[in-house]
Amino acid sequence: MFKKILIANRSEIAVRIIKTCREMGIISAAIYSDADITSLHTRMADEAYYIGASAASESYLNKNKIIELAKSIGADAIHPGYGFFSENALFIEEVEKSGITFIGPSSKSVKMMGSKTAARSLMSRNNVSVVPGTLDAIKNVEEGIAISEKIGFPVLLKASAGGGGKGMRKVTSKEEFKSAFESTKREALKSFVNDEVYIEKFIEKPKHIEVQIIADKHGNYRHVFERECSIQRRHQKIIEEAPSSFVDDITRNKITNAAIQAAKACGYYNAGTIEFLMDSNKDFYFLEMNTRIQVEHPVTELISGIDLVREQISIAAGNKISFKQNDISIRGYALECRIYAEDSSNNFLPSTGKILHYKEPNGIGVRVDSGFSAGSEISIYYDPMIAKLICWDKDRASTINRMKRALEEFQIGGITANIKFLSAILNHSIFTNGSYDINYIDNLDYQEIEVKSSKNENQEFEVAASALASLLKLNQKTKNVKRKANNSNNWWEQNYE
Repeated sequence: MFKKILIANRSEIAVRIIKTCREMGIISAAIYSDADITSLHTRMADEAYYIGASAASESYLNKNKIIELAKSIGADAIHPGYGFFSENALFIEEVEKSGITFIGPSSKSVKMMGSKTAARSLMSRNNVSVVPGTLDAIKNVEEGIAISEKIGFPVLLKASAGGGGKGMRKVTSKEEFKSAFESTKREALKSFVNDEVYIEKFIEKPKHIEVQIIADKHGNYRHVFERECSIQRRHQKIIEEAPSSFVDDITRNKITNAAIQAAKACGYYNAGTIEFLMDSNKDFYFLEMNTRIQVEHPVTELISGIDLVREQISIAAGNKISFKQNDISIRGYALECRIYAEDSSNNFLPSTGKILHYKEPNGIGVRVDSGFSAGSEISIYYDPMIAKLICWDKDRASTINRMKRALEEFQIGGITANIKFLSAILNHSIFTNGSYDINYIDNLDYQEIEVKSSKNENQEFEVAASALASLLKLNQKTKNVKRKANNSNNWWEQNYE
């Protein structure tokens, strides 16, 4: 087993990995930028190392710095978390060449699944159903219009190297095609340094269903059931649940088998997720593969009892999967709400600044994965997610009620968070009856679902008072403490609270 793991990430996923490392007796080494000097992952790790300026390109996306640091501190493995370098085949190749173990799949598998068109083609050859469309990038407007008319409008133009909702346009007629094609190519080039675009049939009112798979280097494959991630805003997930209330046992058997087949097609090992679109008839189509741990992995952990990060580390060390398929079953229901620093009443404007007051909910069946605490800074440089609130109970209705309670107890002062918006969604009948699709949020009138109650207003006064007290306390403390790049982590000696 590994002695020391360098975590090439930040915030809540870094904290999540640190916790499992500690349970496994592995030394955790964190990296941090200027913006993250007070972040939770920096304080929690056994060792923490300054990696560069706040801009990700100078810190968390500095490939050479990270690999050289790993060598210099004697790390025998690197865990990438999600985002940043987690799906970068070139980074993985460099890690492999350095003699350090990458906790994730091979660079070959990542490369195979990194191109959406190549992945679609591979799935098609291996009898995994794909959304009707092109298997190769389209060359020009004329070819694109001809293909779209054959498939039938509406269609989706999608960046071949895309992800996170970027490089994607819905086209409803041939008159719209030219401008949509050109703008999609521009966005794809800017975001992914690759302007290749392909076409998919636009599926009306689909659900986003994904399957968690795990594979080892000995040729063993397992699935850990499905998650539903259809509550999205502009293709970014907000609420996830497991299992899906829409998927019956017969469909579950079909979609999990398809996911295993997809993983085998690219010789995959470690944790990964196969994403599908499912129509109203429960027919499903391969969308993409995420070759990493997913943001929403906790809901799968809660219904299965499997520590997915532990499995990742163990598999990377050469061990077999710790469980057989028949060893696990779905136990209860789990929901995850992503707590973002953003103002839902003001077009989801990001909210930055210092968190002055922070109090997490707790109790039976309540889990919070967070990268922040009182005194932490929400910066302009990174994703605005503060925490993930995950609840579990015996069934979906009970879990929704538990989540409502937990959201009411979550207190964050100093910045604006989306807690009221999440509560409003959970109280909406379309969510509670499970009839929503991926267009649900984008079609909502936000003002219509705003939750206003005297209870919430009173809580806001309490948070404001606590925030003021925290601010006065923080002002008495020494500011801008710098860490040495070769220190063990003695953060608590720095007089921060």
